[in-house]
Amino acid sequence: MSLTARLGRIARAAVSDITPLRESPAFRRLFAGQAVSSIGTQVTQVAVPLQVWAITHSSLYVGLVSLAALGPLIFFGLYGGAIADAVDRRKLLLVTSTGTMVVSVVLLLQAIAGMKSLPLLFACVAVQAAFAAMDGPTRRSILPLLVRADKLPAANTLTFGSMTLSVILGPLIAGLAVGLGGFSWAYGIDVASFSAAFYAAYRLPALLPGGGARRAGFASVAEGLRFVATQRMIMASFLADGTAMVFGLPKALYPALAYGQYHGGSGTASLMYAAPAAGALIPTLVGGLVTRVNRQGLGVVLSVTVWGGAIALFGIASTLWIGLLMLALAGAADTVSSVYRQTMMQVATPPGMQGRLQGVYIVVVTGGPRLGDLESGAVASAFTPRFSVVSGGLACVAGVGLLALFVPSLLRYDAQAAAERAAVLAGGASDDSPTPNVPNPGTAPASELASDPDPTHS
Repeated sequence: MSLTARLGRIARAAVSDITPLRESPAFRRLFAGQAVSSIGTQVTQVAVPLQVWAITHSSLYVGLVSLAALGPLIFFGLYGGAIADAVDRRKLLLVTSTGTMVVSVVLLLQAIAGMKSLPLLFACVAVQAAFAAMDGPTRRSILPLLVRADKLPAANTLTFGSMTLSVILGPLIAGLAVGLGGFSWAYGIDVASFSAAFYAAYRLPALLPGGGARRAGFASVAEGLRFVATQRMIMASFLADGTAMVFGLPKALYPALAYGQYHGGSGTASLMYAAPAAGALIPTLVGGLVTRVNRQGLGVVLSVTVWGGAIALFGIASTLWIGLLMLALAGAADTVSSVYRQTMMQVATPPGMQGRLQGVYIVVVTGGPRLGDLESGAVASAFTPRFSVVSGGLACVAGVGLLALFVPSLLRYDAQAAAERAAVLAGGASDDSPTPNVPNPGTAPASELASDPDPTHS
């Protein structure tokens, strides 16, 4: 084989697998709708901290506004996952999309009115977090119903890729909108973007509860938590992510660093918000290489280590472009970790438990950054923003090292072996038990879920 042919083969293997988009019309619509609406969401997530900073000029208050979301995220993340396992997930998505849009309308109106009310901003963040905490588990629990098992890593890579793109474009749009037209322009963009999410949810087929699902309630939530406690790899992946987010995510310090250390403004802060997502595009573009890795547990540990090291170097850097490069490296590592953690959890979880497990996942991945905002803001207030960033990155590296030391089985985790075990368990289930990745009978025609004549083909 010629060198050119070999290079072409390597390039084709490295490119992200778009088979899930070709095979499943329902996944394709959900993917497109979420891609658009996520941009608006990111615009608001940048605009609110910038507005709080404009009112208070305090990193601690920027951290506190994120903390306002923590309680709703924990409660509705857990309870929302139980609801997702018990109701038609399509209808639940319509409710959460509408509720989130209403909160964005309130943010738009307060900006137009020129209000400077921190309690109102805190309340909007809390209510929007509640809807987001129910929306996230629902969307993620739908994925195994729309995509066949062997294509879940590819579908997760594509999904994280679209989210990454939104995290790049959202902050840039937010900075431009706030600079040109004020906060009302930013919130107006978010309101308009929700039409895409609503349309995508409306076009989904009915997604009724899976077999083994029970009525939503605290007993159902407790059942999900007991299941998580028995899954050593899921617990380890949660701890790895929590360590990275609590200690190594200094987003609350971006406004202070932009105005103080780099003598910039909202545009500089927007570059910081966007830089991790720019780096996260790299694993998406070479998703074929990412999805071929079987030692996913080792991949999680290495990715979190790179994340923490890059954040520490970002804190040390005194030149903006070097700092942005370190944030981009951290973003690339985070995407790799996210793909592996999400796939490990989806493979280990039966369909009737997916919503509750995704609820716990949402609590971890969204609650962790809120605690991280508080931690970084408090340390920065006690010392300096730079000290907060560097110490947090080093603590992240130390934490994941201890996790690998105490849970060595995480380093030995093999994705192929785990998928084979899951297939054996599914094959040995009774006729009443749900088959993984197969929609419930009567919920929708197979053609609505996948064009592949056999959606269970692996």
